[in-house]
Amino acid sequence: MNLIVSSIGQGLLWALLGLGLYLTFRILDFADMTVEGTFPLGAASAVAAITHGINPFLATLIAIGAGMLAGLITGLLYTKGKIPSLLAGILTMTAAYSVNLRIMGKSNVSLLGQKTLFSGEFMRSLPQYFDSVFLGVVTIAIITVILIFFLSTDYGQAFIATGDNPTMAKSFGIHTDIMVIIGLMVSNGIVGLCGALIAQNNGYADINMGIGTIVIALASIIIGEVAFGELTLNQRLVAVTLGSIIYRIILLAVLQLGFSANDLNLISSIVLAICMMLPQLEERIHLKKPILKGVRPHE
Repeated sequence: MNLIVSSIGQGLLWALLGLGLYLTFRILDFADMTVEGTFPLGAASAVAAITHGINPFLATLIAIGAGMLAGLITGLLYTKGKIPSLLAGILTMTAAYSVNLRIMGKSNVSLLGQKTLFSGEFMRSLPQYFDSVFLGVVTIAIITVILIFFLSTDYGQAFIATGDNPTMAKSFGIHTDIMVIIGLMVSNGIVGLCGALIAQNNGYADINMGIGTIVIALASIIIGEVAFGELTLNQRLVAVTLGSIIYRIILLAVLQLGFSANDLNLISSIVLAICMMLPQLEERIHLKKPILKGVRPHE
């Protein structure tokens, strides 16, 4: 039971990573590799701040700011520097590696004996592993509500239109470059928050903790979409969180079968590949009838 609770808690915390990438990958249609650098950047910023005596809550806000700054750099490289989206993200991700080393001073920094968001009196009074569940639920609820509210505003609709059809969005007077920059800043700010919470939950920050994070985020998104089918945009945001929890439970099940923790990245890639192929497999074995062009589902 404790392992399941732990997996749910981890799924809730890691769901922030999926939500951050969903904004760029699905809504903005931007292949953002920055997240692999932003995640450890958020962790490094929070851990370094905490070890220097800064309040954990303020340190987490600093991590969000650091993530937003990384998103801003990628956005400027893409919109003003005219660098392709994939390369712009890779450049920022690569630069972030050196920045993280500068921030931490070494490749690994421990939070042993330091106050974190998980070490408060209330959090310690909760049953084992329920601290991550509680903080995960609160954080995910706040971020999801903010995103739903933002996307329902005129500004949010302009953001969605930019991802759907940039040319049409420009014809309506939408400043698409600004939309892209803001989207990347918000997305990477959420990823930085995820890095900060994961580092505090694990009790350390490591320079290599960002490796494979984009696969984890994509797995949350794809599993949520495959598992729950056709959904509204707001429901998809919730599905990303549920997808992250399902993904963590799948990993737990695989580890219980005797696989090594060193195989997690391999397993993540296999799970993601299977989930992405499921719709095609369903059509091939006639579990799901393809919709003909020009014909409505009810016709």
